[in-house]
Amino acid sequence: MKRLLVALLFLLTGMSGALAHVTSTGLAVLEVADGRLSYRLTVVATEQDEAAGRMLLAAADGDASAAARVAQAMREHARFSIAGEACSPGRITVQGSRSGDDKVMLDMALACSKSAGTLAIRDDWPDVLGSHFQTVMSVRIAGKPSVEFALDDSRREADVELSGTTPTGWLSFIAMGAEHILSGPDHLLFLLALLALTRGFWPIAKIVTGFTIAHSITLSLATLGIVDVPSRIVEPLIAATIIWVALENLLAPARTAQRWLIAALFGLVHGLGFASALTELGLPRTAMVRALIGFNVGVELGQLAFVAVVMPVVVWLAKPGRIARLPQVLSLAVAAAGAFWLVQRLLFA
Repeated sequence: MKRLLVALLFLLTGMSGALAHVTSTGLAVLEVADGRLSYRLTVVATEQDEAAGRMLLAAADGDASAAARVAQAMREHARFSIAGEACSPGRITVQGSRSGDDKVMLDMALACSKSAGTLAIRDDWPDVLGSHFQTVMSVRIAGKPSVEFALDDSRREADVELSGTTPTGWLSFIAMGAEHILSGPDHLLFLLALLALTRGFWPIAKIVTGFTIAHSITLSLATLGIVDVPSRIVEPLIAATIIWVALENLLAPARTAQRWLIAALFGLVHGLGFASALTELGLPRTAMVRALIGFNVGVELGQLAFVAVVMPVVVWLAKPGRIARLPQVLSLAVAAAGAFWLVQRLLFA
């Protein structure tokens, strides 16, 4: 029993570490035309710090006091200037999504005294929404390709040349992809279950490769709008794949010799889950292609980092004389987590 508790503690510690770094992402669209700016920030209120989330929902429901506080926060925490001259905030509106998904759209119009030069952007939303919050911003200038980058607690400023070309922030989307998988306990536990009984470099490489190719295919198809599967279907399916692999470890361990096929098949489902992080951003198609490449690279880097760190530890602890039947204990815990997510996503999502 003592060894069982040690193994469970090991698993739950890893899960809590992933959950502790979950980042809420908001999409900001900034349209620029002749010295006028139109700024829209879309956030999921329930993913923010509790007080901020309540304020956003109240403002979207028509609470005048909450709306005034949100408007003041917009003026203070989303600031813009062109050629060194600050742009003046104008009309501000707050509205909720009609789909009932707790999304809130914050709109602000701004007037700038200049229309050419460097557009300077200052994003201090982490002060209001929490240090876990990041903004993916799309700057759209008439007649030019859009520019995308991410702003967070560590990077709050960005410059865009209105008369020239500013490169898209590839590193921002790579970081976003890595963060998405490393902060997603369902994807990480699926990988853990896939590899729990695997030993040796090549078997692990085959499984990881099968999973990578498969989820890259559906990630690309869904992000580009070629395939569209609702999240209410995808998310329970992801939970079901976790249960399947974990139970297979317990009930039919001999079948893990062909585990790379299962990894590829279920990887198609997980790719649809990865895609939700990009499709919800609503980027232009040309920008989405750039974002897709960077995001996919980030997912693969995050996945490889997880395997490189976790698998040597699991293999070492599973050796005789250490933690008896560790793969089975881990699989049992993973199956329980998957069952919890399945019920939650079917009945309460």
